[in-house]
Amino acid sequence: MKSTDEVQRTGHADESTGMKTDRARPRPIVWSIAGSDSGAGAGIQADLRAFDIFDVHGCTAIAAITAQNSVGVTRMEPVATGLLDAQLAALASDLPPQAIKTGMLGSVENLRCVVAWVDRLRDSDEGEGVGLVVDPVWRASTGATLVDEALRRAMLTELIPRATVLTPNRAEAAWLLGWDARVMDEAGRVEAAAAALRALGAEAVVITGGDAETARSFDWMSTLETRGWLSLPRVHTPHHHGSGCVFAASTAAALALGFCTADAIIIAKMSATQAVRGGRAAGQGAGAVRPRRGFGLQPDLLPSLSDTTADPAPAFAPVANQQLGLYVIVDSAEAVERVLKAGVRTVQLRIKQDADASLRAEQLSPAELSHEVRRSVQAARAVDAQLFVNDHWQLAIEHGAYGVHLGQEDVADADLAAIRRAGLRLGLSTHCYWEVSRAHALTPSYIACGPIHPTTTKAMPWLPQGAGNLAYWCRVLREPVVAIAGMDAARAHEAVRCGAAGVAVLRGVAQTSDPERVIGSYAQAMQAGAEAEPLPAPELPRRTFPASTSRRTTPR
Repeated sequence: MKSTDEVQRTGHADESTGMKTDRARPRPIVWSIAGSDSGAGAGIQADLRAFDIFDVHGCTAIAAITAQNSVGVTRMEPVATGLLDAQLAALASDLPPQAIKTGMLGSVENLRCVVAWVDRLRDSDEGEGVGLVVDPVWRASTGATLVDEALRRAMLTELIPRATVLTPNRAEAAWLLGWDARVMDEAGRVEAAAAALRALGAEAVVITGGDAETARSFDWMSTLETRGWLSLPRVHTPHHHGSGCVFAASTAAALALGFCTADAIIIAKMSATQAVRGGRAAGQGAGAVRPRRGFGLQPDLLPSLSDTTADPAPAFAPVANQQLGLYVIVDSAEAVERVLKAGVRTVQLRIKQDADASLRAEQLSPAELSHEVRRSVQAARAVDAQLFVNDHWQLAIEHGAYGVHLGQEDVADADLAAIRRAGLRLGLSTHCYWEVSRAHALTPSYIACGPIHPTTTKAMPWLPQGAGNLAYWCRVLREPVVAIAGMDAARAHEAVRCGAAGVAVLRGVAQTSDPERVIGSYAQAMQAGAEAEPLPAPELPRRTFPASTSRRTTPR
């Protein structure tokens, strides 16, 4: 099986799309095992359209055939299990998948055939990481029931326990669990349903909200990496046939490209929302959705990720100068004064109170820490500089700092409302899609993206993002973007060409004996970058969080 990492590392950007391709290596392969829709709105036909916009190679094994149009389904028959098995055998011998998406399977026998092939592929030396996205099709959009009780039970006991991602809508989740669908109007019950489905063995569950009646479309996501409500404004249209298929197929395609489950689900929400926006009537009934390339570069398609469905809180105050420029991170008030004297006007005081801190090993008493923050604030005010205090938000409020910077792990413990009421700006660190979506939901003053380049400052699970990812986030995010990690003058020049509003530097300035000279070299490089031609953004970033290694061969 081909390595997606190798494809991403060695591939070339297609001139027309910006997507990564490799002329010498096959594209990632995704199988769709589902039903054929003669009206071409859903099923295999919708899956192939979704695969195409991700530039993955889509293969199909038809499990059922329907006679349907935009008005309704007039007949459905499963294919013979032997024929389904022959299709899968032919694909496995030549086109083994990185991911599989299942839809309508037609019969218990066909489901068991699929389960056997999933196990066989995962048992092979090359197929251990094959992702499985299960779209538990219950009814057609026109209302026709496509699954009987025996097949529902087989899904619960045999297919779902092998799923990497399970993608029911609210009605399908209730049906799977034997619940009254009306209870799914409550957010807490949706969360409980996802927990119950994960308890059956699914690695991740996303219960989509396309069938709910709310002003925003809320999907509850529960994965190994994170959980929460993904939301975007609802697209009000009758032409949404195939939206569930496109969502599940997009999830499978993103998994095949190496994204972790949480990131794959977010990408799928962006893809499916764009497809629904493009839905058009073809016959007398609901029109089919239309997946299109370029969805990843549209800022209004980036969803928010929150723990609640409540209305979002007001935005944090913006930074006075959207171009933060050289953003120097130091560990003491003395260092703050030194870099301010050298001309820096955006500074972060980062005092980590633990023995593993990268800049400072000794512990400070509460009084000493308070003194460091107060002295730094006074120095910044004297020259009208923007001083952000890392982590210690209470002291930042007490002494009137310009802003606070928080890592993802610190957000839950901080009183964001108090920071907002005090008028302080907020900066947040991010490393991947789901962290960006969490930060985006809080409407901070800026978002820091990293690690852009390898760094020894601290151990992290994240893969370096590179210039392409930085250009992507600068294009998609409305908030100013700060590039962080591994920055020297040449990389700072490149970061500005990517669109970064700020370039964060830690060791490059803090550990030099001549900060004035070093700061001057950065400033010169960044000015040259601002005057140079901007670097283009890819349609999608590279993955930065390792995909799950727990895609198992047998159920838990």
